[in-house]
Amino acid sequence: MITVVGTGMGAPPPQDVLAGADLVVGGRRHLDAVRLPAAAESIVLGPLAPALDAMEEYVTKDRRVVVLASGDPGFFGIVRVLAERFGAERLEVRAGVSSVAAAFARVGLPWDDAVVVSAHGRELRTAVNVCRARPKVAVLTGPGAGPAELGAALRSSARVLVVASALGSSQERVERVTPAEAAARDWGSAVSVVLCLDEERAPGAVRTVAGAPAGPAGWALDEGGFTHRDSMITKFEVRALALARLGPRLGDLVWDVGAGSGSVAVECARFGAAVTAVEKSADGVGRIRANAAAHGVDVRVVHGTAPDALAELDDPDAVFVGGGGRELPAVVSACARRARRTVVVAMAALDRVPAARAALTDAGFDCEGVLLQSSRLAPLPGDVTRLAATNPVFLLWGVRPPASADEGVAQ
Repeated sequence: MITVVGTGMGAPPPQDVLAGADLVVGGRRHLDAVRLPAAAESIVLGPLAPALDAMEEYVTKDRRVVVLASGDPGFFGIVRVLAERFGAERLEVRAGVSSVAAAFARVGLPWDDAVVVSAHGRELRTAVNVCRARPKVAVLTGPGAGPAELGAALRSSARVLVVASALGSSQERVERVTPAEAAARDWGSAVSVVLCLDEERAPGAVRTVAGAPAGPAGWALDEGGFTHRDSMITKFEVRALALARLGPRLGDLVWDVGAGSGSVAVECARFGAAVTAVEKSADGVGRIRANAAAHGVDVRVVHGTAPDALAELDDPDAVFVGGGGRELPAVVSACARRARRTVVVAMAALDRVPAARAALTDAGFDCEGVLLQSSRLAPLPGDVTRLAATNPVFLLWGVRPPASADEGVAQ
């Protein structure tokens, strides 16, 4: 058996577990905190492969191995690697308190409604997008992905960061800072977890399922669920297919360019994506903010005209382009240069279709499209029903081929 012990957070050294161990594996700080049996060998964890190879020699000879880890080793910890290499049936796991649980406990907050994302050895942008989209997030940090980098990426977000360093040790610090303050500091190497909180958004109801919602119960919402001007809104039939092609999800960043009422932006945010809506009219900006608030989601609204307004934005995973003015080809082209995965374009004018399609294909996207024509049931006098046609809309979508797409990093 391999005994995996979660230490730290004030837990006493597991001397009873260590008794009789033939090999003890752990970080330098873990090994220094315990008294090793006289006959035991030890390995300081650095690169995993050599340590796993050494452990296998002991396991195949039925010798006892103890692995010391931080907190709960089954929570973004070494248990996953050990189970894959040696099999879960060989593991005896004694979990400690995770750094996430300890951090929330230090600030007196429940965390059954929190989203946890790891930036340790992973791409920081996923954690940043989760922080933009959700009001309560815990980020497990790593080299190059600590409080300073997280704060720099979240400067424009109304968030508070709680930086919990060296939890459970005599050097423990728990500090509440703004993203700008976090970006300006040198946090050293002891950081374990950062809480990113939107303190203005009301807490959710009592939960029966922990973590982020799996997704909205319904989508392609009726136009009546949004404030809009003179029916200038993406109709729900079009929105349904657009959402299917955009594929918004937690960890993504989506642009809604020429957002109008922001109906697409709001629906993408309901799926968990971080969303930036770009709108040139001041009254449109107000409507988008009102619609986002009405649906309980966070949408960043940029008042400006594309493509110029896109220059300072972070690169998106997916883009929805609405409208259809003369600037459409330039906007689609600018979006296609930046999008990592997909661009979806909605147009009412047939004349705009060839240029929009060329802009997608010229950027290397595989392009497809449909003409959407629908008729809705509508009442007639005499308690009878007719079909009322909606305006036809062209929907194009371009998908970046896998060979040229940036590979995503799992949370």
